[in-house]
Amino acid sequence: MQQWLHDHPVISYILIFCFVVYIFNSVFRAQKRLPILKEILVHVIMAIGSFVLWILQYDLLPIIQCMAVAVGMMLMLRGRQLYDKWKGNGKTDAKPEAQASAAADNKLG
Repeated sequence: MQQWLHDHPVISYILIFCFVVYIFNSVFRAQKRLPILKEILVHVIMAIGSFVLWILQYDLLPIIQCMAVAVGMMLMLRGRQLYDKWKGNGKTDAKPEAQASAAADNKLG
């Protein structure tokens, strides 16, 4: 696989850039959207960083494989979060504390 990626540099760069954008959006992006010029600047910087990673990939380091593992783990985490939410297991810790304080208030008063 590494040799195939070395033989197809454009596909390698596109894969690296897509992985970088996905990792940035799912880990580092703030909740609110940036203004359009800042958004463009962020993507240009990611493209430059992807080029650096592409150079390392072209030197036969497993950059794409490592990023694929990271994205796979992030997708498994997201799937687990959705499953917990769907099953109703995503309860916060605030409710048991509120119930405990309410029970203590009932015993006192």
